[in-house]
Amino acid sequence: MNIFELRDRLINDYNAYISSFFQIRDPAIRAKVEESVDAGLLWPESLIQLNPAFAPGAWIDELVAEGVLHDECKRIFRKDKSRSEYHGSGRPLRLHRHQEDAVRIARQGHNYVLTTGTGSGKSLSYIVPIVDHVLRRGSGRGIQAIIVYPMNALANSQEGELRKFLQLGYPEGQSPVSFARYTGQEDDAARQAIIANPPAILLTNYVMLELILTRRAERPLIAAAQGLRFLALDELHT
Repeated sequence: MNIFELRDRLINDYNAYISSFFQIRDPAIRAKVEESVDAGLLWPESLIQLNPAFAPGAWIDELVAEGVLHDECKRIFRKDKSRSEYHGSGRPLRLHRHQEDAVRIARQGHNYVLTTGTGSGKSLSYIVPIVDHVLRRGSGRGIQAIIVYPMNALANSQEGELRKFLQLGYPEGQSPVSFARYTGQEDDAARQAIIANPPAILLTNYVMLELILTRRAERPLIAAAQGLRFLALDELHT
């Protein structure tokens, strides 16, 4: 497929479509309209952009061998993990350079802001350090990380990613790191379950985070977050 030929066909079809709605009798006006349409009045010029590959970084297994990451990370962070195979499922995962840098900075206990392109794995840049910390400290010891999203759709998507890493490859109910979404979409039973048994990783939005800080019903979550280590703000520019 020639993308430029496809673009020309689409524009010609669209031009024929909009031209079918009217007939201009005045020759001068008709000529002016045709000139403007031919000049691209109703559609922009083709935009060509480079899509550079992100610099490769270390493999998860290499960071584990180096002692940067907990040993269990090489089982958690793998591609194409199986729902039924519990040991060695999936393929090794290699990080981009900026992801590796973020992991090392977090491991040193420093704050960081990561700005990079769409589809470059920004979320993994904080998920890996968070999971590593929980593995070292132990799950079931209160809320150790809060991730704040500007939209529920992002929180829902990230919850799916966490399931892929933290549940696939493990028997049901034996995830090494607990997590939960608390965004206002949950029914009362789910909210009460989270309050009664706070997860190690809490996914929320800024509205619910404010309510957690101010409402009496959510005070147990505040008490459970005394060992909070990570506060991650996804899509900070929004």
